[in-house]
Amino acid sequence: MTDLLTLGETMAAFRTTGPLRLGGTAGISVAGSESNVAIGLARLGHQAAWVGVTGADEPGELVRRTLRAENVDLTWSRVDATAPTGLILFENRVADINRVTYHRAGSAGSRLRPEDVAGAFDAAGPPPRLLHVTGITCALGDEPYRAVVAAVRRARAAGSTVCLDVNHRQRLWSVAEAAAALRPLLPSVDLVIASDDELAVLSDETDPARALLSAGVTEVVVKHGAGGATSHRATGTVHRPARTVPVVDTVGAGDAFVAGLLSGWLDGATRRTAWTGPSPPARSRSPPGATGRACPTGTSWRCWTTSRAVRSADDPLEEHHGADRTDRLEQRPA
Repeated sequence: MTDLLTLGETMAAFRTTGPLRLGGTAGISVAGSESNVAIGLARLGHQAAWVGVTGADEPGELVRRTLRAENVDLTWSRVDATAPTGLILFENRVADINRVTYHRAGSAGSRLRPEDVAGAFDAAGPPPRLLHVTGITCALGDEPYRAVVAAVRRARAAGSTVCLDVNHRQRLWSVAEAAAALRPLLPSVDLVIASDDELAVLSDETDPARALLSAGVTEVVVKHGAGGATSHRATGTVHRPARTVPVVDTVGAGDAFVAGLLSGWLDGATRRTAWTGPSPPARSRSPPGATGRACPTGTSWRCWTTSRAVRSADDPLEEHHGADRTDRLEQRPA
């Protein structure tokens, strides 16, 4: 049985130690919010599947090879020979401040379509226990959005739990565009994950968490960055402060939070037991799959994501690349 099904774009990632224009060496890995979560769940012993499209190129082979090596099921993913795999560049500017540049417009990942998710629900056996979707995939274009809608509908009909991570990217679309696309999904969503500022995407109410619960969402988990995280349910609220640990890498921190949270959800952990436990190892700041560094294993990972090191859990790629925003190459396809 598939525990987690997710869909989205995974890109080849290039990380430099200084300004790109000065040359030098770069580390190469992969990056993608949804596949980060899939890798995290797989490392925690769950059966995770990723649905996405890569190009018939070496960056695409790197993506597929990395996910296969992490035991992520690629049965329902495909290769598009007519479009390239997307790229993301990380340039270290000052201290832990990075500039992020995307080259993903017109990429193979943006060609995800509703037919790509059908196989996961039409396959013999029980449906996926949990479907995880993000606002990033919805923002890639009309077809990826339709793919998310189709997946949510199929999951709802099959009795699967549906998780929506708002994951708002201002360079992909505006708050108004995101609201128009994501709010119609809410009647079929069980779990919402968002940062404080992202709640406005889903509700105009003064108490958006309560409004979402009243609308039928079972749980709303709000990330406060260095302030920890709060879980809201109809039965009450649980808050956990951030843990202070050395920062290794902030990119992908929000995805790691989601992976730990969903692992506890799948294992039936209560909010109290899922968010407590021993402190994580110092190197646990690196995102699963995004940097190639070590990530924690075992149940302690369910609490490590509330660490103070996750300062950019709200939106690590937006908040940690400095003030230079001349690199806005990412556009939402028409």
